[in-house]
Amino acid sequence: MVFRSPRRRAVTPQHKGRYPGFDVLDEVARWDDVTAGVVLARLDPRPDMSFFTPDERATAGALFDRLMAQDVGPRIDVLGMVDQRLALDETDGWFYEDMPEDGDAWRITLAALDADAQQDYGRPFHELAPEDQGNLIQAVQDADEYHGMAAAHVWSLWTRYACAAFYSHPWAWNEIGFGGPAYPRGYKALGVDGREGWEVGEADATDPVPWARRVEQARRTHEASIGHRS
Repeated sequence: MVFRSPRRRAVTPQHKGRYPGFDVLDEVARWDDVTAGVVLARLDPRPDMSFFTPDERATAGALFDRLMAQDVGPRIDVLGMVDQRLALDETDGWFYEDMPEDGDAWRITLAALDADAQQDYGRPFHELAPEDQGNLIQAVQDADEYHGMAAAHVWSLWTRYACAAFYSHPWAWNEIGFGGPAYPRGYKALGVDGREGWEVGEADATDPVPWARRVEQARRTHEASIGHRS
């Protein structure tokens, strides 16, 4: 059985969770040893950055903090996890035909983001206030073209890697109440509102995005897509 230190208890990013007291790592003993080893390894910081240069590291770290809204600690080490993936060339196995392969695309887009920060604010991206960083990032999401690339493809590159890293981490599982690998434990309490003995109910199940706002956003998106096709 894989050893877990008693000090490794329930943690959520920035201590913001909807499932108080839930710790997915309480289930470690139910996972097979290989799976448990892989998951526990994600808890260790990665000080040995080997893909990003120091300047790229500073820009990427600030970008990930804004994308995942990690404003204070404790933070999930998204930067370290993405750096490791790129260093090992563990990509998604595909890339957009109008963009270079992911490693080069990361270097190019981070340089572009830093250039925008210098042009608009006279400072590197990582030195900007969070609001100014957010404005530059939002401009990419809203644009059609970004430094000769499809802005939607740049946005996809950034968010795919950021979300894959963030939500592969046990702290994020604590935040969303996810029980981790189901094998070989499995699930018994199936059906609506079914809850396993190890699961914890939400402290506040209120939808953070009001239903009416989501309906309105869906309507606008639909109308925009129709207009685009016509």
